[in-house]
Amino acid sequence: MRVHAYAAPAAGQPLAATTIERRDVGPHDVLVAIEYAGICHSDIHTVNGDWGPQPFPVVPGHEIVGVVAEVGADVTTHRVGDRVGVGCMVGSCGHCTNCLAGNEQYCLDGMVGTYAATDRDGTTTQGGYSTHVVVDAGFVLRVPAGIDPAAAAPLLCAGITTYSPLRRWGAGPGRRVAVVGLGGLGHMAVKLAHAMGAEVTVLSQSLKKQEDGLRLGADEYFATSDPDTFTSLAGRFDLVVNTVSAPIDVDAHLSLLAVDGALVNVGAPPEPLSLDVMSLIGGRRTFAGSMIGGIAETQEMLDFCAEHGIGAEVEVVRADQVNEAYERVLASDVRYRFVIDAATLG
Repeated sequence: MRVHAYAAPAAGQPLAATTIERRDVGPHDVLVAIEYAGICHSDIHTVNGDWGPQPFPVVPGHEIVGVVAEVGADVTTHRVGDRVGVGCMVGSCGHCTNCLAGNEQYCLDGMVGTYAATDRDGTTTQGGYSTHVVVDAGFVLRVPAGIDPAAAAPLLCAGITTYSPLRRWGAGPGRRVAVVGLGGLGHMAVKLAHAMGAEVTVLSQSLKKQEDGLRLGADEYFATSDPDTFTSLAGRFDLVVNTVSAPIDVDAHLSLLAVDGALVNVGAPPEPLSLDVMSLIGGRRTFAGSMIGGIAETQEMLDFCAEHGIGAEVEVVRADQVNEAYERVLASDVRYRFVIDAATLG
């Protein structure tokens, strides 16, 4: 079926309205009529060519919420009319060690990204800046009632990207968690860590978002541009989650960790980061990375958000505002996630 979409024709080129072909609904597929698609910094990195050559034209978007319009003959998990979500992946091998352990995002054969990836049939996947998408039912999530659908869309990337390391490294009562950056990822990390019962501190370049940080659930807020911050907070945190997509002083941030603490990177800066290994040895510290979560964990995150009344802070935009939204993301002029209203795609 032909559907309306917004695509990047080439690296660094503005996105433009187009139409794309979606495959027929197979026996294990779900056709989703998209309501909202979040704009992720990863979309911008991809279409700008920051992460290498891409199979242009590319329709970005991996924060998708919509309603089931059709299901394949063998689908039992979803029904027409259900509100559902699609995140950063739409396929994996299903039989490697990682897939069997519920870590499809780390599929040894390579998970299939929602856009700009090669699908199992050899076609290029196209993302959520469109009116409809066809996805294997095993990669379609249930969006619980009670979460606003626009606010739910960023949960499919920003939500699970921060929820997974918070769960993995034990955020909860009695644990001290620092969140580096208060952007699309960071604001979700604050909300989630607070709901898990952790003591939450925001570390941002300046104090200009301090009021927001405290409103979202942070207990304290410090500016990393102030050198006294690293002195006064040395050895304080059990977990530091770095959400920024720009270089940071890794050694300085490792110094904030208590013994056995972990600094976990979820932001993806294009430049390599470096560290002095003594920053790890000196406190039995860990420097780690984390990428989204498996399907079961993503569903767990959505259910947790529904239980605790958590959604992303969003600004809904029309499809024809997507290029302006990209510029505003790069200028840090969004509080805290743009979401495209798919009804404006035509």
